[in-house]
Amino acid sequence: MEVGLLSICVFTALFSLVAKRLSVTIITAPMAFLLLGWIIAQTGWISSHAAEQFLHPVAEVTLVILLFLDAAQTDLNALRKSHIWPSRMLLIGLPLVTALGTLAAWPFLAGWPLIAVALVAAILTPTDAALGQAVVANSAVPPRVRRGLTVESGLNDGLALPAVLLFASLTAGAEAGDWSYWLSFSAAQLLLGPLAGVAVGYMGGQLLLLSHKHSWTSEQFAGVGALAMAAACYLFADVIGGNGFIAAFVGGLTFGHIVQGRCRFVYEFTESEGQLLSWSAFFLLGLALVPEAITHLTWPMLGLILVSLLVVRPLAIWISLIGTDAASVTRLFFGWFGPRGLATALFALLVADQIAGDVGEQVLNIAINTVWISALLHGITATPAAKAYAQLVAKMGPCPETIPVPAPHEQHTAAINKGES
Repeated sequence: MEVGLLSICVFTALFSLVAKRLSVTIITAPMAFLLLGWIIAQTGWISSHAAEQFLHPVAEVTLVILLFLDAAQTDLNALRKSHIWPSRMLLIGLPLVTALGTLAAWPFLAGWPLIAVALVAAILTPTDAALGQAVVANSAVPPRVRRGLTVESGLNDGLALPAVLLFASLTAGAEAGDWSYWLSFSAAQLLLGPLAGVAVGYMGGQLLLLSHKHSWTSEQFAGVGALAMAAACYLFADVIGGNGFIAAFVGGLTFGHIVQGRCRFVYEFTESEGQLLSWSAFFLLGLALVPEAITHLTWPMLGLILVSLLVVRPLAIWISLIGTDAASVTRLFFGWFGPRGLATALFALLVADQIAGDVGEQVLNIAINTVWISALLHGITATPAAKAYAQLVAKMGPCPETIPVPAPHEQHTAAINKGES
């Protein structure tokens, strides 16, 4: 155990020293830490059983915090008025990915109930910008495009979660033969979770504004409060019978809408401490789940995964952007860079235990295999594809892609400087 822990510490320290340099190569942090976890699993330095004990709490804490903070970064007014691309991808593309994914997955999951197939499609819907960091951090890619990918990936996991929970409850009901219990359970989760999130997010946002007005706090302490609010959303929802993850997402949206960029911690955490949480989760996935999932990877499962990555999302995103000013090459770019990451793995972990029989285990294996395959494919294509796309856009001259779109906290800072806030 000590040798394994020492290896993790040394690797993390060394990786952090070259992380900036690696960000412009085909090697991404998720790829590296998934691989590290898999290698340590093969050595036996840390047992998979011990890793699973850590995986669940780390995964849940990571998901709660990132759902809250990603949602809190969203400027809902700007999203509605200015960010037409991510709005279309979220409101049209997201449901289309699940619907087309269900149709595409059905031939590969012969004999499965349609609801269980829809559950798999919903779990494979959310994307993770961390797997395409070389794209969203590449200054050669136009800011509007990078912002579109960031906004979409920050929100689509929270928006996909209700469908995942609903299909999981219906699948569990079908397996157990008790529809009424699972339907009522699902309804309570989906209704009470958002109520808890709105209550905590609204109260927390108003208190932060009051505290700022009287200079009772600072950025450092406000950050502690933001983390506490994320936890409060989750726990309050659990107390009243709602879903804590939906509560964290809705709470973040509400909090961010009220404070309007006045909590800088929300933007800084995901670029610092949030990285450590993400790296830890990917490492534990590689250690605890990837080795087992690989042994269950079959040709039909591989076909399903590749169709989901290469066909379903690109087609859904292409359709969702019809009628916008996005060029064809931009639609293809958006469609490809929808890597499946932590949300896919964590959603599968959440629902696998609810479903009896082999279906729950197979859902988890499909999700985990999708994550490492996506990490590999999107990781090795991120840098060269971003470079090629940037060159194509540059040749197009002035175009909608090059319209600058500042991030919400930048818009707020500009407003303060002009005395408009």
